[in-house]
Amino acid sequence: MHSASPPLPTVGHPTGSSVQRVSSAAISLVLADDHPLVLGGLRSLLAGERDIDVLACCTDGMAALQAVETHRPQILVLDVKMPRMDGLAVLQALDRRGLQTRVILLAAEVRAAQVDEATRLGVRGVLLKDMALSTLVQCIRTVHAGGRWPGHGAMASGLRRQHAHDPRMRELARLLTARELQVVRCVARGLRNREIAGELAINEGTVKIHLHSAYRKLNVDGRLALSVYARDKGLA
Repeated sequence: MHSASPPLPTVGHPTGSSVQRVSSAAISLVLADDHPLVLGGLRSLLAGERDIDVLACCTDGMAALQAVETHRPQILVLDVKMPRMDGLAVLQALDRRGLQTRVILLAAEVRAAQVDEATRLGVRGVLLKDMALSTLVQCIRTVHAGGRWPGHGAMASGLRRQHAHDPRMRELARLLTARELQVVRCVARGLRNREIAGELAINEGTVKIHLHSAYRKLNVDGRLALSVYARDKGLA
């Protein structure tokens, strides 16, 4: 059980860090995200988990790399877009230095090429930020146990296979993010926003945001037109 302790301050530069030591049986973890609200939300979420101990919170990639070198956590939860050193650059540095920390990438959006590179560098999980926070806890436990978080890695793998054989899918992948493609595919299947939200573990408001982004990028004027377009591209 966590002993009472003050909140961890945020580390914005590699000159500072904060450590919390508790049970050796717990999962040791470093958090890295350049958005204070996101970082604070993740920290608050994980503070309630008895089997997870956050050793440091970092707001840039350089600080995240130093925190891993200093604390040797079992898990690093790392934002893809970070100042001073982005997520992929941190992964490359961890690989060069032989650090064995398992990495979970967070991203506002993700493309198959990013997942390919991250997988090559040994990343164990990829999560979109619009997923329910509880999903992160499941992902951390899965990765700590030696598994891989399958959702978006499997999705990207499927996209790569389709892109290799279907020029229509290559066009869509160039225009849309992986999450937008998921939402468009659900629309083509006839799912309502509530059903899409349930299937993708996001809220209905987020579904609407992705839908309107797809309308704009694909130059269609509504749900029916999007469904027809998606079916024509082979998504249904």
